[in-house]
This record gives sequence, structure tokens and C-alpha cells, in this order.
Amino acid sequence: MPHVITQSCCSDGSCVYACPVNCIHPSPDEPGFATAEMLYIDPVACVDCGACVSACPVGAIAPDTRLTDTQLPFIELNAAFYPKRETKLPPTSKLAPVLEAPVVHPRPGGPLRVAVVGSGPAAMYAADELLTQQGVRVNVFEKLPTPYGLVRAGVAPDHQSTKRVTKLFERVARLPGFSFYLNCEVGSDLTHDELLEHHHAVLYAVGAPDDRRLDVPGMGLPGTSTATEIVAWFNGHPEYAGLPVDLSGERVLIVGNGNVALDVARILTTEPDALARTDIADHALDALRASQVREVVIAARRGPAASAFTLPELIGLTSACEVVLDTADHDLVIRDLAHEADPLTRNKLEILAGLGQACDSRGGRPRIRLTYGLTPKRVLGEHAATGVEFAVTGTDEVREISADLVLTSIGYRGKPIRGLPFDDVAAVVPNDGGRVLDPQTSRPVPGSFVAGWIKRGPTGFIGTNKSCAAQTVHNLVADYNNGLLTDPVHKVASLDRFVRGRQPAVVDAAGWKAIDDAEIGRGGELRPRVKFTTVAGMVEAAACAPSPPVHQRLLAGLRR
Repeated sequence: MPHVITQSCCSDGSCVYACPVNCIHPSPDEPGFATAEMLYIDPVACVDCGACVSACPVGAIAPDTRLTDTQLPFIELNAAFYPKRETKLPPTSKLAPVLEAPVVHPRPGGPLRVAVVGSGPAAMYAADELLTQQGVRVNVFEKLPTPYGLVRAGVAPDHQSTKRVTKLFERVARLPGFSFYLNCEVGSDLTHDELLEHHHAVLYAVGAPDDRRLDVPGMGLPGTSTATEIVAWFNGHPEYAGLPVDLSGERVLIVGNGNVALDVARILTTEPDALARTDIADHALDALRASQVREVVIAARRGPAASAFTLPELIGLTSACEVVLDTADHDLVIRDLAHEADPLTRNKLEILAGLGQACDSRGGRPRIRLTYGLTPKRVLGEHAATGVEFAVTGTDEVREISADLVLTSIGYRGKPIRGLPFDDVAAVVPNDGGRVLDPQTSRPVPGSFVAGWIKRGPTGFIGTNKSCAAQTVHNLVADYNNGLLTDPVHKVASLDRFVRGRQPAVVDAAGWKAIDDAEIGRGGELRPRVKFTTVAGMVEAAACAPSPPVHQRLLAGLRR
């Protein structure tokens, strides 16, 4: 009874290190880890010990006899990653090398203090790695009153299992030496140099918050937006809660076919009553109940074999929604299938080949139509978007697809950080292993570090940030141990007073717990939570946090 990794896999890698027989790959030390769509359990080598189940932060692993009908394809998907063998492999010793935690050499002047800017996965994994050492202090700064970045605002509402990784982050936030400074924006409320006066180092894990924009005429017309903005709207992100999303038309067109495009298409075509059991924002649920959308078209520039979505997401989509192809696109799939050697890509193509024909669809629930080989030329419409004109890729043929809402989904892009260098082409902060580099001298900028997407670009999944953050933290600690990080000017106790002087409405861990408890309470028995969608509402909820007892405040002061 081998165990199986399913769609929810976040590539955290914890399961790799928990496995006593090294049967989960690719491991973080292997070249394919950073680009793998998920991790895979070898069904022949698995000894059914279950250690990986408890190690997985998102509940993505289960015995093959306990999978749901929609998860059954993952049995073959896990097996397909491994070559065929004639005999069963014997159990082996643990082979996956565990990266040792960085050892901090104490200084007489006080603990290592690190400011982490951002509170998403890369930030929380970095904090976790730093706090493996006694005496280290980590202060996490986040511009919103709520933490966890794209896990809260970028994961589709119907992927509640993926959001379970926040349980791990909550454990990190309870570690001694950890502090939250939420609703506090670095670059506005505080500067980089001011943070360095209070810390040995500042580690930026701010992700890639901007969308890559489609540079064609007509983008920006009413009725155009991006898929990532729509996901933020679904999730109640306060900056996008008021986004004007009109679902009164019958067709939505998405340009680009990555996982975010599939997320949006799935939500737009899912029965609202099913979404009412998730943490989707109320304004989005109301709009979906009134939606007139009958079809979501996902258009890709390249062919089926180059589809940007992952195989697990395609399996999840086709098991939950009606997905169809035009006859011409079926022909493209069959063509690619005849020449494709990679087994995982072949699996993707075989699923596409089994999709229904668009012309055979019969009313009922809204459907999703995938189409390929279309390069966008311009958005149609004078005063509002009415569709997109495409060139058939590689030809002079022109094709138009009408739509009432046009979304682009062509990726994320990092944006400059005040006080740090920035590579406009790669849209990352130039760095070497997380050490920020001065582009003029190619030398490290003292005390400045990056992790996550702002370090490596928008690649990988939630858990991929774990190994990325660990690399940065190891280099940060090495610089500290080698005397390359300047001691802070101010004492530990002065930071809290300084931050509150700049931003009186700062939200601490107790304030976040009050927000969290209030949202969960608003969800009742039917929903995981009902989110606050305004900063004012969040701050008001945070203000209801009870003051800690006097003895706790005294102990906190002594620890500082």
C-alpha cells in the first residue's frame, strides 16, 4: 500500500527528509527540484511507514487505498516519474542530505537581530531557519494588517488544503524571539537605513507583487484586467476588493494558460454553493451568484506540449469542470503527442486528447475551452473590451475571439525596493546566494539580503521558498559570524517604541490573532472564515485584542 502525493503538493520538501528510504524525489539537493511541478513517491521503494504524511504541511499525501475518485490519477502520476523496474528495491538508508541549520556564534553585544520584510512563505521559512538558533531575534514587517502573503491572497479559495501551510507559519510565529510588525510598510513608514540601525541585517522577502503586462493596444480599456488581480479580488485583498469585475456577459477570455489562469477559470465556472463553503470574499460570491458567464476561453501562444499549467492542476481542473477543445486544437494535441518523449508531458497531452469537442457541448453548467497557437495583437472595442484579435502563431492568419471580460495571465514581476539596486530586465534584486550585490562593484551590500521571488524570479511553488530561504539564511549567518555585519546602533527594546512612533496603528501578533479569531468566528460552522476586506476593518478588529497580563509584559521587557 504505497503512499501517493496529490495535487495539493507545495514542494516544501519536509517529506523528503522524513522518508527513511529516500523514495521521494526530486529532493531539494537535486537539479530538478526548483522546476518540478510537484514531488513524487516511488511506489516500488515506498515502505508504507507514513512518516511523510505527518511531515507534509498541506496534507497532500495519503495511502493509495484512501484517495478520492478525483485523486486516483495521482497513483499513475507518481509512478510515471520513476523508470520501470523488474524487481522491488530493498529499503535503503536515508540518502537525502539534510542541510544543517546555520550555527550562530554569539557576540557579547547581544543577539543576532534580523528584520524580515514581507510575511509570505519565503519570509516565514527564513524566520524558521533563523530561529533554530538560541537567542536570535526576528522581526517581520508587513504592509498589510494580515500576514502570509500569497497564501492568503493568491491561492484560489477552493484550494483550502494548500492554505494549510499557514499552520506551519503560525507555529513559527509562536517561537521565542519572533515578532510581527503588521500594517507597517518599509519604504514608507520606515526606511531601509532605519531598519539597519536596529538590526544586523535586513532580509527582503517581498515576492513579485506586480503583474507582467501584455503590451498590446487596448489593454487598459474597461473590461480588461489580470488574472492575478481577479484572484486577489476573490480572496478579499483590501487593495482589490473594490475591483470593478463585470460578470454580466457570457464569455470571459484569459490570455495565458498557467496555473493562475486555470484557477480563475475554475472559480468562474464552479457552482457558487460549492464556493460558499470556502473563504471566498462575500463580494465575489455575490457576483458569482449573479454571473451570466457561460464560457471561459483560455488562449495560449504556443502549442499544447508547451502548456504553462502543471499536470496536477490540469488533473484537478478536468475532474471538477467541463473542459473542451476545438477540433483544430485536438489535432494539435495529437500532433504533439506523436513526438513527445517526456512521460509527464505525455500524460498531460493524453488528458488533453481525451477532452470533449467544443462543438459537442450541451448547455448546462458553464464550460472552459482551451485554445492554442494564438498570439494576441490587440484588444477589440472602442469604449470597452469586446474581445481580442489574435495572429495564428507563426502565420499571417488573423482570428478574433469575442469576450465581455478580457484577462491576462502571463506571470508576475518584481518591483524595485527603495534603497536597494534593481535589475529591470530580470525584475529581481541582483544577488549572489541571497546577498544583495552592488551592480557597480559586484560586491555585497552590507547587511542586505533577499529570498523568494524577489531573489530568483517568480518560479517554483510555495514550498520551493524553503530551500531558497535556507540558502540566504546560511549566507547571512556566515557574514555575521565573520564579522561582516555591523552591530545595531540602538538597543533591542527601542525598536517597538520607534515603530509605534512612526505607525501608531501597527498590528502585533496579538492583534493578528484577534483578526484571525474574528474572521473564523464570522465564518460560523459552514465556512473556514469570512475575511475583512478593508484595512480599517482589520485594524478595528486588531484593536480588540486583550492586553497581555502584567507579568507577561514584564517578562517581554526583560527578554528585550
